[in-house]
Amino acid sequence: MSALRGAVIGCGFFAQNHLQAWGDIKDVRLAAVCDIDPAKAQQAAELTGAVPYTDVGTMLDTEGLDFVDIATTMATHEPLVSQAAAAGVHVICQKPFAPDIAGVRRILDTAEAAGIRIMVHENFRYQTPMIGLKAAMARIGEPFFAHISWRTGFDVAKRQPYLAEVERFILLDLGIHVLDIARFLLGEVADLCARTQSTMAITEAAAAAAMSLRHTSGAVSEVVCSYTTRIDPDPFPQTLVEIEGSEGSLHLKHDYRLELHRPGRVEVSSVAPKVPAWADPEWAMVQESVLNTQAHFAECLISGAEFQTSGRDNLKTFALVEAAYASAASGQPVVPEA
Repeated sequence: MSALRGAVIGCGFFAQNHLQAWGDIKDVRLAAVCDIDPAKAQQAAELTGAVPYTDVGTMLDTEGLDFVDIATTMATHEPLVSQAAAAGVHVICQKPFAPDIAGVRRILDTAEAAGIRIMVHENFRYQTPMIGLKAAMARIGEPFFAHISWRTGFDVAKRQPYLAEVERFILLDLGIHVLDIARFLLGEVADLCARTQSTMAITEAAAAAAMSLRHTSGAVSEVVCSYTTRIDPDPFPQTLVEIEGSEGSLHLKHDYRLELHRPGRVEVSSVAPKVPAWADPEWAMVQESVLNTQAHFAECLISGAEFQTSGRDNLKTFALVEAAYASAASGQPVVPEA
């Protein structure tokens, strides 16, 4: 079978990881790159050997693509998916999928009406530590509680300054990842309570959140996230997790140390990422997760298997974000409505 022909739309800061990861994936050829900024498109072309474009329509008409990787800001996702759908081209789209759940539903309706497949680049569950943690859960019996923490003082707006102007900041930009981890580990959510705090000097938007989730299995999880936690060593960009089960507990600690606690003994292992040749060791976990996410997309396109983070699956995670904002506003538990 010939290689899948793909293109990256949006060649900004985080998209550099997407661009380089495609070069490591078997059966994929990155044929084109597109950015409204000609300089960024040209730089991406020089990095990858792909043809540069500044207009998505021209690229879609010219390149005979199998898929596009949309790595732009969320406000542009809906029109870009519409263009891809009209061209019959499959999509992997950066999260957040859309600014609100109504936009997510419109995107899904457009994709399904056109018969194209769509996956969300929700990469936390593709991190090696999360994959290892999920596998280890088979050893602790029935899980009934988890504490999932993503707390840092890292200045995320320094490299992505547009985030300082995002009204729905902590939950839609970051919390969506951590809520997806809760679903990945413990399953669907019956209801949740949330509290948010505005703790960042450069924005009035909430920069910290604490949430309590009741899962349909009966398990309970606590999900906390913050961009204004002063801690040394700062765990950025790691998610720290504790899971309690009927036969033991798991503790995913700083620097990828995974502890399995069972009566009378503790087993320690490493779930550290493998560093891609092009990666920065400081960002290796994130960059490897991008590679893992895109490899999964390509494998499923070829095999016909369901995407783990399909558009419909991600709608359930997005519903948790909407429920969290509603709960923070009302002070009451909210049932997510996907």
